Amino acid sequence: MAPTDLDARLHAIIAPVVAAMGLDLVRIQLSGQPGSLTLQVMAEDPATGQLTIDQCTKLSRALDLPLDEADPISGEYALEVSSPGIDRPLTRHKDWQAWTGHEVKLKLEPKVDGRARVVGDIAGLDGDDALVTTKDGVTLRLPLDHIKGAKLVLTDRLIKESRPLDPTGADEIIETGDPADNDNETPDNDPSED
Repeated sequence: MAPTDLDARLHAIIAPVVAAMGLDLVRIQLSGQPGSLTLQVMAEDPATGQLTIDQCTKLSRALDLPLDEADPISGEYALEVSSPGIDRPLTRHKDWQAWTGHEVKLKLEPKVDGRARVVGDIAGLDGDDALVTTKDGVTLRLPLDHIKGAKLVLTDRLIKESRPLDPTGADEIIETGDPADNDNETPDNDPSED
């Protein structure tokens, strides 16, 4: 879909900050209703395809001042900085190329060949058209500017082929045992014996 003036203004403020931190901008999305708006900035570290919590925090802090000074959004909003995750949205040409062969869910506007939604495997990118092969074996040519939303489908193959998550801090997690073991049922008060 065509970007609005606000989209362009947000991009002009946010993209340079993201780039200065050595990150790639994945998506900027403003959602919600006046009074409860959320500005989501999704970015990734090109080395890992994700952001750590520390990187999210640093990016959020780096965006505070430029957004406050430019004041592009009227009213209050919450800033949310996130990593794309494994079932990431596809927002850039390079996403379509990187994830060729993987399953994707699409929302189309306007409809293409009478379809508002498509699920299939990414067959590639041809110029500004995504090629998606549906379950019935039909390969559709979908103009990128008709794709309102595209998101990878979480599959075993996607998990296997994705880069591992950053394990930083995993050693500091304190496990307290299996919550299922804390159900107060002992051989003395087993309800099945009543």
